[in-house]
Amino acid sequence: MSVSSSKKITPILSAELGKLVTLPWIWFTLTGAFIVNLVLAVAFTSIGQQGAAGTQRMVDTGLASMGYLQAGFIILGILTTCSEYTGGRIRTTLTVTPWRGFQLSAKHLALAIIAIPAAFIMVASGVLYAFVMMRDTKVIEMNTLIKTLVGATGYLTMTSLLSAAIGALIRRTTPVLVILLGYYFVVSPLARNYLPGIKHVFPDTAGYYMYRSLSSDEMNVLTPMQGTGISMLWTLIFIIFSVVLYRKQDA
Repeated sequence: MSVSSSKKITPILSAELGKLVTLPWIWFTLTGAFIVNLVLAVAFTSIGQQGAAGTQRMVDTGLASMGYLQAGFIILGILTTCSEYTGGRIRTTLTVTPWRGFQLSAKHLALAIIAIPAAFIMVASGVLYAFVMMRDTKVIEMNTLIKTLVGATGYLTMTSLLSAAIGALIRRTTPVLVILLGYYFVVSPLARNYLPGIKHVFPDTAGYYMYRSLSSDEMNVLTPMQGTGISMLWTLIFIIFSVVLYRKQDA
């Protein structure tokens, strides 16, 4: 007798979420990212208070660490899918859960469940610190502030999901880490300078507009919804591709 999809996904999701919350490196990564983000928030806020940031708004100062904070969520995504290949634990997983497509999809969903609140707390903490220390500067409207925090949270979450999907494709932690960090911190910045015509279709550049255009006076090429759509498309493409290939690969 075939098992319904709902009866498959619920226990699989519970199992995947249980594995993630008991994986020490997940919490080491999140704790480290939180601490580093606060340190950077203090540094950028101090610069803003000294006037080196010009007329930059309080929210922009609080989000100035986003470029570095994304590294923590890249690592989070990689660990989510690559950790099971260490020591051959993936064979046990597939023996207990033979439905590969459901299993990998549930793993991404479990990652999102962890990444969303973690991203929101980190983003909000940086903005809150900037708000407390820069109360006398121009303050953004509450409605715009909420949209900005949601956009930044969404960007970090999709970054972790995209990294997890690529991790599922390559299945080795170090190569995936080198590829993704190399892309986000070397290739993409260079491409933005030398390929200005297509830079806005890159997942990280499009994701920038999910939150930055809401709090900045600069001329924007993409709206927040367009940036969200492009980033989501990249993420879905890699997740679908990873699930299809995962079903055909040997453990």
